[in-house]
Amino acid sequence: MLTIVRREPRILGYDRSRWSLEGLQQVVEWLSGLSVSGVWRLLRRLGIHYKQARSYIHSPDPDYEAKLARIQDYIRLAKAKPEKYVVLFQDELTYYRQPSEAKAYEAVGKAQPQARRSPHKNSQRRIAAAMEIFTGKVVYMQKSRIGVDELVAFYEKVVEAFPDRTIYMVQDNWPVHFHADVLAALEPQTFEWPLRVPWNWPKEPSSRARHLNLPIRLVMLPTYASWANPIEKLWRWLKQDVLHLHAYAEKWTKLWQRVDEFLDKYAEGSADLLRYVGLTTNSALYGPALSHVGPPPLLPD
Repeated sequence: MLTIVRREPRILGYDRSRWSLEGLQQVVEWLSGLSVSGVWRLLRRLGIHYKQARSYIHSPDPDYEAKLARIQDYIRLAKAKPEKYVVLFQDELTYYRQPSEAKAYEAVGKAQPQARRSPHKNSQRRIAAAMEIFTGKVVYMQKSRIGVDELVAFYEKVVEAFPDRTIYMVQDNWPVHFHADVLAALEPQTFEWPLRVPWNWPKEPSSRARHLNLPIRLVMLPTYASWANPIEKLWRWLKQDVLHLHAYAEKWTKLWQRVDEFLDKYAEGSADLLRYVGLTTNSALYGPALSHVGPPPLLPD
């Protein structure tokens, strides 16, 4: 039954964009003897409820499975040789002075929870963070902007946190990640897939580039696959605990401090964070997406 309700109704001959109880009654032969309320009760017994949809974009990346499989390969390598390798999931987040609206408790009736706003400009703040896959250790930096210089400074901070190891940095396809001046700061990179950067960006580092030879190897996530980056759930937790309906629109710097306090809790790792982001079974991180793909060979030393 779950297979049926997940399919588009028109494919099965019901000319609607969504299933209704009547539609299921018409299309599913063994439901035809039940009343509409009987169909509803049956679905309840089967654990199938009428639920709010969520937005979803299927990654159009032609190398989707290959990229996920390669990330799994790096995870196995880091697990086998933790003294030499580490895997981090990295991302950036923007948050704002004005509180985001969200559900909260209030009296029944027309009264609604209040998101107290400020007449000031809706300033923004940027965070770059990376989370280690086995411990949940978080390294982060927050600034008014994250550009090339800030990203390189953040990478230096990451290397300080994980000394004497090669760092596999799993990240999305934000072009700044692959700017020539950013790449100049890292050890030489070998990319298995084409980089996605603006055509008019320089191919060579500028005179301002810092050649630091940082032991970081960049690993691409598939395009439009934010679900594949567990640190996205850290951002969700931050929003739930700190940013939604916050009371600091008039105390902008205080909100920065609250964000720092939240992220500092994970500076030494956290089992709670690993559970929240779904990394307690990290050896099969992309199991459902790769169930039909054989594991790639372990990367050479």
